[in-house]
Amino acid sequence: MSKYYITTPIYYPSGKFHIGTAYTTVLADMLKRLRKMQGYDCLMLTGVDEHGQKIEDKAKDANMSPQEYVDAQAEAAKKLWKTMKIDNDIFMRTTDNYHYKAVQEIFERFLKQGDIYKGEYEGWYCKPCESYFTETQLVDGKCPDCGREVTKMKEEAYFFNMKKYADRLLEYYNTHPDFIKPDYRKTEMINNFIKPGLEDLCVTRTSFDWGIKVKSDPKHVIYVWLDALTNYITALGYLSDDDTMFKKFWPADVHLVGKDIARFHLIYWPIFLMALDLPLPKTIFVHNWFVMKDGKMSKSKGNVIYPEQLIERYGLDATKYFLIRELPTSQDGLFSPEGFIERYNFDLCNDLSNLLNRTISMVNKYFDGVVPEYNGIQNEVDEDLEKASNDAITNFEKEINNFEFANSLKEIWNYISRTNKYIDETSPWVLAKDEESKEKLKSCIYHLIANLREIAILIRPLMEETSDNMLRQLGMSNNVTWDSLKEYKAIENAKVIEKGEPIFMRLNVDEEVEYMKNLMKK
Repeated sequence: MSKYYITTPIYYPSGKFHIGTAYTTVLADMLKRLRKMQGYDCLMLTGVDEHGQKIEDKAKDANMSPQEYVDAQAEAAKKLWKTMKIDNDIFMRTTDNYHYKAVQEIFERFLKQGDIYKGEYEGWYCKPCESYFTETQLVDGKCPDCGREVTKMKEEAYFFNMKKYADRLLEYYNTHPDFIKPDYRKTEMINNFIKPGLEDLCVTRTSFDWGIKVKSDPKHVIYVWLDALTNYITALGYLSDDDTMFKKFWPADVHLVGKDIARFHLIYWPIFLMALDLPLPKTIFVHNWFVMKDGKMSKSKGNVIYPEQLIERYGLDATKYFLIRELPTSQDGLFSPEGFIERYNFDLCNDLSNLLNRTISMVNKYFDGVVPEYNGIQNEVDEDLEKASNDAITNFEKEINNFEFANSLKEIWNYISRTNKYIDETSPWVLAKDEESKEKLKSCIYHLIANLREIAILIRPLMEETSDNMLRQLGMSNNVTWDSLKEYKAIENAKVIEKGEPIFMRLNVDEEVEYMKNLMKK
């Protein structure tokens, strides 16, 4: 059985996760569930990044010790992932003892190899991003990543010799076209960081205490990004007494990260791995952000929306569908109450739910609820629909494998639209009036049921509750695999429920938009 290791970043625990943060984990969960259905032995990692000056300051503001603060935040993160039914295998915490020890050993190895040297750091530091910048990297004197104020710093520090690996990294980029997705992110890294000359990276601090201490020089705390990035291997047992998982699952098949931390994952992380003489992950996929009409989500702007709020009102599957459907690979995704309700009413209610309801109603009306078996009687429309079935599966897999997640859902909904159109093309209510058209009617109804079954399987990695509901109403088992899609003509002895149950109910647009806007103000 082939293995598949997928990771999200381990998140900085600073309160509730908004929908932008949740997106990465929903994406990872969708990908894991798909690969499991396809027969892979999967492992998914998520967690929290718990060290650094930000955490120390947050804990102080909350009158808590840093450990008490991160313990509370970790529980809040676990609670959210449980609410969202995230199927992660590892919840990583950088305060875990095995990680602490491994990071210390990694640092000492770098030091012994000459990759790390002691010097003095003087430059600009962004506390929210835990990032150092040169004067030329600042934008209008502020952090180029988050736009906030930076602080001039001067202290003794250790540095990682990034220049030593710059040419090797560039060569790796050029010889491994699947390493960075989408491709334009590679161009950004080369033009913005590598070609101008990689700066050596400051990897320790002495001005705060909350972090992993350098074993051979404990007044130094290891820089949070060297600490955090290594979680992808320490979580598997790297440098521990039991590295079985590491040997089995590394290198990772895909790291999923947001564009705000692209530089750390696309430059620093592969260089650290090269210095450890370890293989690099097969792919690092960098996604964009959700933004609001007035810009980036911000509590101060009163435009933040949290996944729990959407789930409570609209359900888990509708929330996850919107998150993945609305964020294209090429640009930021726009979150608006109007957009959310439109997707709900048109995609989920009009297109999917109505298709299921109409079909079940016709099976009950024309065949007493029993799904007719495939009879081989076809016309041009039936043949075209079966081709659409094959195309939908092929195109969905193509888009997923190319990390075009929004497009993969678009392919499913194209298939749903094609199936709705098929009802109008075949007019089963007309066929039912003519006894000589009985076999054509059976073929029509069979094709509708077969399509709905396929749609239920295709959406299953993202919308499991909806998939279960659809298969139950169709009178079929939810014990399906990806290979079940090959059984288009093999449906037998299926009996739909006596009365269809809408899986999504149409929403009042004005009422729901007002409700959501009020949520953002809280």
